Amino acid sequence: MLKIARSVTSVNSWVGRAAAWLIVPMFVLLLADVVMRYLVGSAAIWTAELAQLIFAVYAVIAGGYLLVERAHVNVDIIYGRFNRVKKAIVDLSTSVLFYIFMAVLIYQGIDMAWESATKLETSSSIWDPHIWPAKIVIPLAGILLLLQGVVRTVSDIRTVCGLRNDPAAFGKQATDDPSH
Repeated sequence: MLKIARSVTSVNSWVGRAAAWLIVPMFVLLLADVVMRYLVGSAAIWTAELAQLIFAVYAVIAGGYLLVERAHVNVDIIYGRFNRVKKAIVDLSTSVLFYIFMAVLIYQGIDMAWESATKLETSSSIWDPHIWPAKIVIPLAGILLLLQGVVRTVSDIRTVCGLRNDPAAFGKQATDDPSH
């Protein structure tokens, strides 16, 4: 089980670090869009739309990485004051909502991606790029997030039971180190 947890965490960490580089082409495209507006008087047809497609992939694919880093939004006014065990109990009690959300996201994402890919869906704009590749990323990202959620649930159970967690397997804040 520890080997699987390490693998899931490693994959999500790698995907998150790779996805971070998507900022560069987004920046270049949006910069080109602005420069073209000022130099030529109108932007290129494709720059903003391509930046949106890249951002869509960036936004969904990073979910598992954020869970590794425990960087998802919490109500820190209360949650931030809890010790690791209380945080794990709260996380376990709300994990049912996470699993319901993930089931819906993956099910609907697969349905949407399948329909889009079978039609080779395009955006129907003037540029009309294929958008089905970006839609395929949604269920893949959901699966990565779900797997990391299972790893986190196991980590929370181990924390409640007083067992140590390996940070390489369970991500940030998995150790007894209070600095995390």
